Amino acid sequence: MEGLLDKPLNTHKLLKEQFVSNLTGSSLLEIAALSTIVPAVVVLRKWSCGDNNRRDSVKKNDDALPGYKGFVHYFSALALDYLTIVLPVLLIFTVLAEWTYACALSLVTLISILTMFKRSQFHLKAGLNQLPLLRADISSYRVSVVLVTCLCILAVDFKIFPRRYAKAEAYGYGIMDLGVGSFVVANALVSRQARNITTMSWNASLISISPLIFLGFARLMSTSGVDYQVHVGEYGVHWNFFFTLSAISILTSIIRIHPKYCGLVGLVVLAGFQMWLSSGLNEYLISNERNTGIISQNKEGVYSIFGYWGMHLLGVSLGYYLFFDSSSKGKSRRTQVIKVWVLAASFWILAIILDSYVERVSRRMCNFAYVMLVFGQNFQVISILTLAGFISYEKNLVLEDAFNQNMLGSFLLANILTGVINLSVNTLSASSRTAFMILLVYSFTLCMVAGIAQFCGVRMKFW
Repeated sequence: MEGLLDKPLNTHKLLKEQFVSNLTGSSLLEIAALSTIVPAVVVLRKWSCGDNNRRDSVKKNDDALPGYKGFVHYFSALALDYLTIVLPVLLIFTVLAEWTYACALSLVTLISILTMFKRSQFHLKAGLNQLPLLRADISSYRVSVVLVTCLCILAVDFKIFPRRYAKAEAYGYGIMDLGVGSFVVANALVSRQARNITTMSWNASLISISPLIFLGFARLMSTSGVDYQVHVGEYGVHWNFFFTLSAISILTSIIRIHPKYCGLVGLVVLAGFQMWLSSGLNEYLISNERNTGIISQNKEGVYSIFGYWGMHLLGVSLGYYLFFDSSSKGKSRRTQVIKVWVLAASFWILAIILDSYVERVSRRMCNFAYVMLVFGQNFQVISILTLAGFISYEKNLVLEDAFNQNMLGSFLLANILTGVINLSVNTLSASSRTAFMILLVYSFTLCMVAGIAQFCGVRMKFW
């Protein structure tokens, strides 16, 4: 009996921790290629169903019955979205990883050809300025962030997922390094602060933050309880993703800044934090030095808060000026699209300069170069998604609506399924075929559960 109690619950814990440790990441060019593929397949799917959307909007009437035909139509559309968006992305991140550049180039070529042939036909009937503003595209962007994150958190535990896509140990950039930063940016762009809503009381602020704190402690206790593998160098011994989001929310609630000035304050915070890093803090954060103090035990998570808070403030400012500032002129879609494309290019250039001449990109520290890379990659995704409006724009895809209304629920389910699969399957010894089938069932389950929740009117949102 004593021997059974002493037996670890996760017999492959050490091997799995080593599997995601000491990695150096990918290249900026491959990050850009992957960031092209994901929104490109969404754009092509929207274009393919554009005519149907317009016919549906014309035929729609208030007397339609939500019966069996509605159920079949909804889940048929959801399944088609899965086959044309999720499955291609899953293939690119696994078995077709060596064809990333070819796939990205093919998609860019296809979109360019379709834009030339279809745009002129469509805009003979509807002018560009009649298109809605970019807030609808932000919805697609947020769904893309959650979807890719949910796919990667399980895929990274299999050998079929390239190691260069996983999180880099200290310096470098895998596609997974951009996950937490993308969540922060996606939150900031549409936050209450970006919308200049400052009427929330302290009690209401605490209530809104409490779920994140609860999830942070729930994750800490659950991972400790089942002896789940945790890479300490990622956030620290006790820290996790939810605590980082909680800390940002607390700082935002305590230090209230008008969105007009958030950009300037964010840049000052990032510049000051970068100076601190360059003065020697970076060496401490990448070292194995830890004492018994709670801050030292979680130094990566605690100190990186400054970088993520600066990132959040900059995102709030951009969200305010791009999408919510009603006093600014030139708010046509054409102007917004141009600004997004210019910002994407500018952030990429700044990321390359900072990575080359100041300090290499490091998610672990959330330094200035990392922040610029996150903004460059995220605005690249948004800029490509704006192309969908050139041809079809009447409504979101079923898959987008399902995830958009249940982002928190989908993310939590993904984490639970990932934990269950890791504890029940030796992911390191799984063959490529077995790994892909597991990922296929896992991703399809996420989409169907999100769809069922949306169909039934359930909502569990991050933002």
